[in-house]
Amino acid sequence: MSLELPIGAPRDCGDCQIRHRAVCARCDVDELAQLDEIKYYRSYEAGQTVIWSGDQMDFVGSVVTGIATLTQTMEDGRTQMVGLLLPSDFVGRPGRDIAPYDVVATSDIVMCCFRKKPFEAMMEKTPHIAQRLLQMTLDELDAAREWMLVLGRKKAREKIASLLAIIARRDATLKLANLQGKMEFDLPLTREAMADYLGLTLETVSRQISALKRDGVISLEGNRHVTVHDMDRLLEEAGDDSDGGILV
Repeated sequence: MSLELPIGAPRDCGDCQIRHRAVCARCDVDELAQLDEIKYYRSYEAGQTVIWSGDQMDFVGSVVTGIATLTQTMEDGRTQMVGLLLPSDFVGRPGRDIAPYDVVATSDIVMCCFRKKPFEAMMEKTPHIAQRLLQMTLDELDAAREWMLVLGRKKAREKIASLLAIIARRDATLKLANLQGKMEFDLPLTREAMADYLGLTLETVSRQISALKRDGVISLEGNRHVTVHDMDRLLEEAGDDSDGGILV
């Protein structure tokens, strides 16, 4: 761990871009000061493993910038990507000492980490943290159930549109931007990673992205910068309505 503050890490909690969505979202000034005493930052390069399944967990924390994947490996070596960690998502579980999944940085990431034992102790006497973590856990459960529908019932085009909608809406929420109309964001996943996560082939992912471009649903600048011309249209392509069938 570097002694210097990683690029992308905020100098102060008040300047943190995930402050309004992270586990500390409801904390007052005194509680933030207590968290600051047990906090440190870690940075990881794209492709680097943050946590190996079965590792002893000595920290919990939030993704500040970048994206990581949760992967589970079967006994015969087969792997399945089972989740994405986007900015403000929480890593680790208080009360659980062993990591259940591999966590791998898909892009360069910065994490705001808390020493696990002091964080667990603080949870017991700080309702704001416990309540927020419970809310985040329930949101994660709802999102996992929704993702079962995406993987199990949706067609390839709907899967691609659903993933783009999830990323677009999370990006807008972090920026406190409008969730309707035209939206722009940088796609944090390679097409290979999208294929792995969605259970599709690389060729299918490329073909469906090209089809969404051709039909005017999205535009691409380079391989990563996405413009959604109308969010409602993208949600229709995903098989959802504007009330938000996909949870973020």
